[in-house]
Amino acid sequence: MKIKWLGQSCFLITSGNGTKILTDPFKNMLGYKLPEIEANIVSTSHNHSDHNNINAVKDSFTHVNELGTFAVNDIAIKGVATFHDKALGTKRGKNTVYIFSIDGINVCHCGDLGHVLTDTQINEIGTVDILLLPVGGRATIDALGAVQVMKQLNPAIVIPMHYRTKAFGLLGFIFEKVDKFIAASGLKAKKCKELDIDKANIKEYKEDKEIVILQYD
Repeated sequence: MKIKWLGQSCFLITSGNGTKILTDPFKNMLGYKLPEIEANIVSTSHNHSDHNNINAVKDSFTHVNELGTFAVNDIAIKGVATFHDKALGTKRGKNTVYIFSIDGINVCHCGDLGHVLTDTQINEIGTVDILLLPVGGRATIDALGAVQVMKQLNPAIVIPMHYRTKAFGLLGFIFEKVDKFIAASGLKAKKCKELDIDKANIKEYKEDKEIVILQYD
């Protein structure tokens, strides 16, 4: 499986057999530009313009925006109900956490999660190998909240998202940098353009957990 970060909460995940999953595509904003892209599955965690631009995908695809357990193109998917804030959605609405089972690896995309998880939500999410986690605060959990969620789900690999980058320019102040999360996590971090991982080599991460910073092109 290959995972590439396209900015904000948008990732392109490509399975071993070539199935492409796009998460939370955005309208060009905050300095990020989404290229014309192909995907078989497009998930949207909530209905905000920086997460729901499915029109960016030009070919036919299956739009995933529901709760429950189902399968698309042989990819098992689970949607778990959460909130975009700490006030049960009264400030920013609902959010869906998606778990994708790809090549025997469970990838959890948290969308704009705004709170630490309840025991019920942790049980519904289940085993997580790779956690795509917002860390920038303001509209989502902040660095300290992200560390709590990381500990709750205990993934082998954490990939931060939804934080300040150089692409934001003068608007960068609205989110925290990823450095604060890295420092609070106590884990080592490495940078790469794209994560290439399979069921065999992810075992190396399970004992020595790591943060992977995917660089925005």
